[in-house]
Amino acid sequence: MSTCSEVMADVLADGRAACYKARDAFYACLEKEAGKKPTEIATVGLLYPAECKKSRAVFVNSCRPTWVKHFDRQYCAKKRVQRLLDSDEAHRGPISLPQPYTFKP
Repeated sequence: MSTCSEVMADVLADGRAACYKARDAFYACLEKEAGKKPTEIATVGLLYPAECKKSRAVFVNSCRPTWVKHFDRQYCAKKRVQRLLDSDEAHRGPISLPQPYTFKP
């Protein structure tokens, strides 16, 4: 039976540092291999190329599952904002606003 004074190793500074290092290596791989076809599925619908499978495994094994999911969400949100702010007109589509309802008397 565990006591309240026990601390999980992954929340200590060394554990966090290892997690962050693995996380950064995985996302650096995603950026480096951005031109490759994404064939693997991570959490929150994140797709990544097979070339990053090894760094993904290290990332998943180094961090708590809730942290992995959190970091994946952050990465996806950052990429979504980057796409929206991209100055390339090809990525922009027309903005459709909701039309007011017209009721016939």
